[in-house]
Amino acid sequence: MKKIVFFALFSVLFTSCISTKDLTYLQPNSTKSSDSIKVSQEVSKPYRIQTSDILSISIKALDQKLVDMFSVSQVPGQTQTSPQALFFNGYTVNDHGNIRVPILGEVNVLGFTEDEVRQKIEKQLLEEYFKEEANIFVTVKLAGLRYTINGEIGSPGINTIFQDRVTIMEAIANSGDIPITGNRKDVQIIRKLAHGFETYSIDLTDAGAMNSPHFYIQPNDYIIIKPLKQKSWGTGVTGMQSVATIITAISLITTLLVLSKTL
Repeated sequence: MKKIVFFALFSVLFTSCISTKDLTYLQPNSTKSSDSIKVSQEVSKPYRIQTSDILSISIKALDQKLVDMFSVSQVPGQTQTSPQALFFNGYTVNDHGNIRVPILGEVNVLGFTEDEVRQKIEKQLLEEYFKEEANIFVTVKLAGLRYTINGEIGSPGINTIFQDRVTIMEAIANSGDIPITGNRKDVQIIRKLAHGFETYSIDLTDAGAMNSPHFYIQPNDYIIIKPLKQKSWGTGVTGMQSVATIITAISLITTLLVLSKTL
């Protein structure tokens, strides 16, 4: 009986503690002599605009009054860079891949990069409304990189980061980091593409993750952090928690043995 109790308690202690290998981000491969990682061309490809994206477009010229008619009026009481202002003042890509720009009308941007959209708008302005001497200057950017993150994360929900490119590590850090009970080895990314949704998995404990085509997130990505098995078992995730669990188990077993002898 003592052997069975000892084996059970040893199993609880062995399986409950979480190894540092499960908690440390981007661990280098010990078999390699160098820690340097080559970034694949797939990772460095520019993002191509999809439906539901929101673009921020700024048009400037020597005489700014001439280009004001091409701009959307700002909603009163909102800062220019707030998510609310970008939603109302930005240009949302509809289901047909078009945005509606004042005076210019429908402009197709689906599948274009930000720079290609800029060139397209500049070309149309120069061909239809302005001369070269007007010094047209167009800026096209995504109105923040919006993503949703849920599961074992410090601050789940919808977030927006105002950067051109965002890694999944930055998105996680911006959301309060993954707690000790989160599974860093199997982080899921649900991504909306032209043909539907695709799901990817990335191991953030492996330094090779930086070479993954999914290391950089895209607008409207849905990130899911799964819990570790230790959380569902309820046996404790740290050494102290495991000891407390063992003591509780010993007390329960001792009580049961005493009761069985008295009956």
